[in-house]
Amino acid sequence: MVKIVSACLLGIKCKYNGKSNFNEKVFDLYKKDILIPVCPEVFAGLGVPREEIYLTTDGFDVIIGKGKILTKSGKDVTEKVLKAVKFIANLCKKLGVKEAILKQKSPSCGCGKTYINGELKEGYGVLAAMLIQKGVKVVTEENL
Repeated sequence: MVKIVSACLLGIKCKYNGKSNFNEKVFDLYKKDILIPVCPEVFAGLGVPREEIYLTTDGFDVIIGKGKILTKSGKDVTEKVLKAVKFIANLCKKLGVKEAILKQKSPSCGCGKTYINGELKEGYGVLAAMLIQKGVKVVTEENL
């Protein structure tokens, strides 16, 4: 099965601080699945390392224009990140991806918990929200 995976979980150093969130369980899935690494923030051109981002509201609301994606210093990167998220969602559709494993707590990938207004809260990052809307099953590395 082809799955989208947060690139940082596979050991790719794409986190805001230039590190990864390597996860052995996720990495071992390559033995039975095709894993496509993605990082919406890198795809958005925000670079590595980069300033941390956060959502002003849940990712579902950001997608419909009721919230923003801001850097820690207040720069609005909403359009850049949404463009990257839409690209990834279209990639999933073209490849027939039915499942994504996304990094818990990430403002772009978070599933169930994410940073909203700089605080960890219940909610979804923008990629998780977009993929759920498109019918892709989204799980976190913590739920494997």
